[in-house]
Amino acid sequence: MRVIHEMKFVARLSSGADEWSCPACGRRVTLRRLPEPELSVLDPGDESAVHVGVIEPDTGADAGSAAAAAEKYGLGPVQNVPRPPSPPAPDADDRRWLAEIGIDWDGGAAA
Repeated sequence: MRVIHEMKFVARLSSGADEWSCPACGRRVTLRRLPEPELSVLDPGDESAVHVGVIEPDTGADAGSAAAAAEKYGLGPVQNVPRPPSPPAPDADDRRWLAEIGIDWDGGAAA
């Protein structure tokens, strides 16, 4: 079964492109419509998931519309898969080692 995430409209950019975001996996794209269509991926998120969204963001459509679109194209039900946790931050020994090799973690002064 394919995992399907719903993209949410974020904003219309000054370039005329629309920015879309997936709250489930963090995928972010800009999409320019006709006559010069273009898709730019800002953050890939979960590349194994199928992403669907509402074509007209100003209609106030909800997740039910995305589910209907997914079903129309044979993609199955919309599922939200939580993002894996971030790795832990380095401890004091790791930070000291990072400073020794010239890496300034979190923008603080190297020790």
